[in-house]
Amino acid sequence: MGLQQLGRLLLLLALALAVLGGVLWVLGKAGATTRLGSLPGDLRLQGENWSCFVPITTSILLSLLLTLVISLLARFFGK
Repeated sequence: MGLQQLGRLLLLLALALAVLGGVLWVLGKAGATTRLGSLPGDLRLQGENWSCFVPITTSILLSLLLTLVISLLARFFGK
């Protein structure tokens, strides 16, 4: 990896980190971070002595977001 590619990667990672920080800051102000694990479609099963949480919708949402980020990185660094 050349210095130009390394510099581009570091700038992209810094930008991604800044965007993620901004998103988390805005979500924290809005109180939305407490709702991330309780989206419609997330299953919470409870019994007398047990409980089970299956975050189906949250997992799909995170999967779509990560797919978008990875495909943007592949397009940016692809040859």
